[in-house]
Amino acid sequence: MPDILLTRDGAVATITLNRPEKLNSFTRAMHEQLRAALDSIEADRSVRALVLTGAGRGFCAGQDLADLSFEPGAMTDLGELIEQNFNPLVRRLHTLPIPVLASVSGIAAGAGANLALACDIVLAARSASFVQAFAKIGLVPDSGGSWLLPQRIGMARALGLALLADKLPAERAEQWGLIWKCVDDDALADETAQLARHLAAQPTKALGMIKKALRAAVNNDFDTQLDLERDMQRELGQSHDYAEGVNAFLQKRLPQFAGN
Repeated sequence: MPDILLTRDGAVATITLNRPEKLNSFTRAMHEQLRAALDSIEADRSVRALVLTGAGRGFCAGQDLADLSFEPGAMTDLGELIEQNFNPLVRRLHTLPIPVLASVSGIAAGAGANLALACDIVLAARSASFVQAFAKIGLVPDSGGSWLLPQRIGMARALGLALLADKLPAERAEQWGLIWKCVDDDALADETAQLARHLAAQPTKALGMIKKALRAAVNNDFDTQLDLERDMQRELGQSHDYAEGVNAFLQKRLPQFAGN
């Protein structure tokens, strides 16, 4: 079986990390397959929402250490590994012009936790947990973790999670604002499918710009952000879905968005 599964249900694409015997931990080959899956999604304009999930009893345990070299003088360059694989991946999820939903069950650890957090919306089963496991092996949170954690939950909690490398249960992750929602284990699949279908039926171009605007706001000053909002609104004001949304409102009917 391939390490990455790509399936379609209407306008919703699902990527499943598929190394369940290794808790879906990453190898270089897995990254290659994931890049190909994302290429396929980006080339298909009919895809209007993406779900990222893991097979088996975990979401992703991060990097597979068995795929690295620890031989003296030939140790894997982790900086190169990150630059070639993990950083492009989380950047790509941030900039995809469609909503990206992470559906997390079981463990999400190390880069696997931060891969989930790089998605736009995170749903997690009540039994799931998030672990910044890096300190346990003498490393720093990567794949965006050192940026995402303090942005979402504040410096005190971010430092506690990173320095102690403790498991954070999904229910507390929701309470802290780290993820969108924690649901009962047996409801996760249905909640994910329902939310993904909803997102896929919304004005996709606007959703893509919302992603871009909110992420830009972290670094922009107020005046720059106002200018960005103006420019985005000007472009969206000429779109099919804006006209459809207004007409549907005036005609008291449900809109039929086309995604453009």
